[in-house]
Amino acid sequence: MIPLPDISAANLTGKRVLLRAELNVPFAPGTTHIADDSRICAMLPTLELLRKRNAITVVCTHIGRPRGKWVDDLVVEPVRKRMAELLGCDVRYAGPVGTDECREVVAALQPGDVAMLENLRFNPGEEGDAPTFVKELAELADVYVNDAFGASHRAHASIVGVPAMVRERYAGLLLAAENDALAQALRASKGVSVAVIGGAKVADKLALIRNLANRFDWILTGGGMVKAFVDGRMYAKNPPNEEAALALSLWQDDELRPKIVMPTDVKITDEFSPDAEFVDVDAIYARGPGKFILDIDGATILEYTHLLKNASKIVWNGPMGVFEWPRFSGGTKAVAETIAANVTAFTLAGGGSTAEAISKFGLNGKLDHISTGGGAALEFLEGKTLPGIAALTESR
Repeated sequence: MIPLPDISAANLTGKRVLLRAELNVPFAPGTTHIADDSRICAMLPTLELLRKRNAITVVCTHIGRPRGKWVDDLVVEPVRKRMAELLGCDVRYAGPVGTDECREVVAALQPGDVAMLENLRFNPGEEGDAPTFVKELAELADVYVNDAFGASHRAHASIVGVPAMVRERYAGLLLAAENDALAQALRASKGVSVAVIGGAKVADKLALIRNLANRFDWILTGGGMVKAFVDGRMYAKNPPNEEAALALSLWQDDELRPKIVMPTDVKITDEFSPDAEFVDVDAIYARGPGKFILDIDGATILEYTHLLKNASKIVWNGPMGVFEWPRFSGGTKAVAETIAANVTAFTLAGGGSTAEAISKFGLNGKLDHISTGGGAALEFLEGKTLPGIAALTESR
């Protein structure tokens, strides 16, 4: 792992710092009221450090997917106001990049001041890494700081274009912590290492399973992908869909198969509903066509928790079932609580739904690291180099 440029010793007094943050917060349905401000809270330590160092800080972020157009429901104003409340100081609105308003606001800032640009993705140049947009952003910066781990798998203007033009560039505290924790998860370690991989689709986790299987002793499977493994093995000569074919390819890999642990019993329903009646099926291959597998069950939970209790390193990505529905939350809850209780292991969770499950079951702060980046964490654990991290470390 290449060390990231460390911001902790940088001389930032009076310098304009363009801080790329990941503030793509969720809003309550149909409103612009922030439903979860954890992404704002996660980057506050970096922002506070910049203020203490008397930097002039210009924060930029994206919100949602406006696809290069102005969308009233995706403006930064709710985020700006909440950031000001949490920071305890004024955060000025700097408007869209490249406008006279933006240039005037930034020019008037003093050391210790903070301003926020309008949603970067309102400009098509952000996602297109357009040279003109990159230049307009870079002109705002003497120093570039990337603290947007959750967006660092995107080769966008604010992630890769600007650091290529700004000589002084650093990783923010959050980005550095994510990089260190995920790198530790992939390093060789003593004792038994266990990866728990759930979620709906094998296609989304194919590269992850392959990479972790080369580094971990056990891969415990759960979630909707179990159906793909079942279908693939039941209809090995003619898999019914791409998901089943992908799962079969994993199962037929002589090096991977001994490490992949499949559920031995699950909760099966006739319909995808929170109130669906379920049967406990020991022989999951007897489930019949058209059934839904919505959770792992008793014997599997016992097996999985036994392996997790005795592990020295655990990586968890994806729920074991539809944990949002109480009738089908038992498997995910048991896995979450067992991981949290293993205080001797290094424990890391990644992926948005995994973090949601940890929060739902009151286990925040109980694991060594919970990643703030869904897709970024997934790609890192797949063994890929994230464009945003590479842009900080590669030579000119």
